[in-house]
Order: sequence, then C-alpha cells, then structure tokens
Amino acid sequence: MHKIAEEMKKAGVFYIATAEADGQPRVRPFGAVAEFEGKIYICTNNTKACYAQMLANPKTEISGMEPDGTWIRITAKLVRDDRDAARSAMLEANPDLKQLYHLGDGIFEVLYLEDAVCTKYSFTAEPIVIK
Repeated sequence: MHKIAEEMKKAGVFYIATAEADGQPRVRPFGAVAEFEGKIYICTNNTKACYAQMLANPKTEISGMEPDGTWIRITAKLVRDDRDAARSAMLEANPDLKQLYHLGDGIFEVLYLEDAVCTKYSFTAEPIVIK
C-alpha cells in the first residue's frame, strides 16, 4: 500500500470517480492522502454529494498525472472509518486540512482504499501494476 500512496502523493491532485444513483459518473479533484495502519486514506465532508455516493456505491477509480508525464489509475473499494485515530492521522499528514476540519466537528470523514490496485502508465513503457 505504501507504494500506491506514494504514487498518489506524486500526482498531488488526483481525481476520484463516483456515481449518482442513476449511474451518472461524477469526478472530483482530491489532494489529501494519508497512510494509517497499513491502509491508504482519503477524506471528505459528509455534507457533500460525493460522500453519499461513496457510501451508496463504494467502488471507485482514482486517476492522477505525475509531473514526469506518467499517470496512475487505481481501482478500489472505499470503506468509511469512524475512528478519531484515523482522522487524526489524516490531519497530521495534511496539516492544511486543519483549516477545514477538526476532530468532533461532525463533518470530517475518512475512508480507506480496500483491495487497491494501481496501474502506472506512460507513453513510452509498458504499464506497471502495483498492489
């Protein structure tokens, strides 16, 4: 998992795909990622539509472009983690989030990637699969 998290960090901004109840895809930029207890975490606000979509259909794809021109595609299942320890890990790994969230605010949610598989692509080399 560490290698996948590093690839996400290299991209800086990565895009997470979710789906509306009617199947309409939605893609949004994210940038915060943390590693905690051997898992990769992202975060969001539980008042946002993307959070409801993540709970209703936890299958996701994540994509990002790295500065060297390579790009990643990650398939995973998003799993909500309601523990303050996981939220604290996200805040510590991404201090800028402290301007938006704090423990006990009632809106800060963290989710981890389960069964994540990352494929790294380039125009000049064969894809590399990272599990």
